[in-house]
Amino acid sequence: MLQRTEGVVLRTIQYGEADLIATFLTKDHGIIKVFVKSPRKTKSRFGSSLEPLTYSRIAFWGREDSPMPRLTQADIIRVFGSLRSSFRDFFNISSLIELTLQIVPERDAQDSVYRLFFSMLEYFENGGKWQLGGLYYRLKLLETGGFMPRLRSCGRCGKHSGLFHFCHGTVLCDECSMHEKTSVRVSPAAVALFSTMTKWDFSNIERLRPSEGILAELVSLIEMHISHITERDTASVIA
Repeated sequence: MLQRTEGVVLRTIQYGEADLIATFLTKDHGIIKVFVKSPRKTKSRFGSSLEPLTYSRIAFWGREDSPMPRLTQADIIRVFGSLRSSFRDFFNISSLIELTLQIVPERDAQDSVYRLFFSMLEYFENGGKWQLGGLYYRLKLLETGGFMPRLRSCGRCGKHSGLFHFCHGTVLCDECSMHEKTSVRVSPAAVALFSTMTKWDFSNIERLRPSEGILAELVSLIEMHISHITERDTASVIA
């Protein structure tokens, strides 16, 4: 069965001597992996369409339930080349791609994730701030995946609290956390920044002017939360 869609290359890995496995975030199928036959040969019809952050119209062949269909066509629509040309930029983008692959299940087509990812690429390509934009993307991705931390009130009784417990993904008040180990205290300013960012989008987050200390506090909290839910460390954004 031949299927067509549009998608951006998240990563490729070598398979055998000349073949590749390419991972795309697609419009109609979510994250998919496809087998690519001999793309590294000089006369390969795929050219540079398999470079990371290349957005293309693609076609792939395989049974509908095939875990690894074969890529048959890739026509470039757009290349986010400026984000590949800088080591810092590509490192930062790669950390967000890795998180996307950890949070979003394969073959789970979510328009919100697709639009969020492209908004993130365009934001950074237009010179957006890495720490602020990276934090925003992480928050929105966590929200989409159902892993958003709860910072505004106790996750058990709803009372105000500033004590965040990583094992529960929420702040707990003194009474509800009586027999729990406190992980970290969250300042009211960091909670306020968190609340604001969850309501805005990439088009206006540049209007935010948090202090470096508050931004760093929230970034650290979210990265530790992600490390807890993914059971592995995530790469920090290079400032």
